[in-house]
Amino acid sequence: MSMQVAAKDLVTYLRSPVAIRSRCGELYTRAVAGNSRYFDCDLTQLPCAADYVIDVIRSEYPDLQIPFHSRWRHFEAGGVRRLEQLDNLLAKLTQRERAIAKFDLAIISVLLDAGAGSDWYYYEPVTNMGFKRSEGLAVASFQMFCQGAFSNDEASKLRVDAQKLQDFTEADLIQGFQIRTDNPLVGVTGRLELLQKLGKVLTTLPQYFGENPCPGNLVNYLVSKVNNNKIEAATVFDAVLSSLSEIWSGRQLIAGVNLGDVWRHPNVASDGFVPFHKLSQWLTYSLLEPLQELSIEITGLDQLTGLPEYRNGGLCIDLGLLRPKHPDILNTSHSVDSEVIVEWRALTVMLLDEIATTVREKLNMSTKELPLVKILQGGTWTAGRKIAAEKRAGGIPPIQINSDGTVF
Repeated sequence: MSMQVAAKDLVTYLRSPVAIRSRCGELYTRAVAGNSRYFDCDLTQLPCAADYVIDVIRSEYPDLQIPFHSRWRHFEAGGVRRLEQLDNLLAKLTQRERAIAKFDLAIISVLLDAGAGSDWYYYEPVTNMGFKRSEGLAVASFQMFCQGAFSNDEASKLRVDAQKLQDFTEADLIQGFQIRTDNPLVGVTGRLELLQKLGKVLTTLPQYFGENPCPGNLVNYLVSKVNNNKIEAATVFDAVLSSLSEIWSGRQLIAGVNLGDVWRHPNVASDGFVPFHKLSQWLTYSLLEPLQELSIEITGLDQLTGLPEYRNGGLCIDLGLLRPKHPDILNTSHSVDSEVIVEWRALTVMLLDEIATTVREKLNMSTKELPLVKILQGGTWTAGRKIAAEKRAGGIPPIQINSDGTVF
């Protein structure tokens, strides 16, 4: 096998959910055996952790009818029916055109969704409400989209144009997100670069984004992959990774290919690569609902993994499933590529699977009835936020990360 073919095969492998679980599993096995440098893993806490998550699920969704964990939930922040407003704005479009517009919105909003920091909030004039963190970023990007901030066409505001993204400025971002010295947003430069890079990538991949490029045209590509009105979640995930890999900056490369959310750890495999693709999986989850609205059935939901971000990862620490081995882990701030953060995220991926299994057993529900994407929503993410608020002022996560606005 040539080195070029081997490199291509490794890239393909590292973009698969199988690789995420396998590589994270190596670190998990070490931690369970007591061989981690950073964390003790206490699986005796699983029943209590599952009970905590179930209590949150029942308070949020008493009938256990849980939607997918996706960006669409955040657009309803504050109980405002913004999705109804969006549907009204899109009412004159065809069904396919509506799906394309919703892909446009979801892709832009998810890419702008990295951690906002604890000091920023968004004030929504139309509702006279303020929102922080992920909900704030969602509502801000929703309003920007509806106002045509990403469109070059005055007559067609509800779209995202490649050229508009390339021309996007820091002033546009500052205005849209209401950034001021007394309302600072983490990672402004990283977010702006992400939008500009997306604008460039859209123009280079017509097979995904069409001749008149916009992110939403990914709908047309995915519809071409539908068989018997069904598509696998992993197919959507693969399309997201393959089409958007070049937008990430400062990442690991193999044979010139940008790996995205893939990092190194000395105790993993021969090459040390640990893939997560958190934002890409979050985006994949957020693209499933517009596809369902086209009467397409999503299969293989549980092939994708839980999302290793600070709410789910914080939950694992705050519920005692993970115990840091030395105080510096909690008392200092860490870079995203540090061993301790890579390991924390890897253990989170595996523990989310364990929590999900235990939750299903306790509720006597099947994987089909309660897939991981619903447990995340019901669920672990909300529980992570709740317990963080109980334990620390401002609801900050137990471990602090230096965010560049593109990962967390």
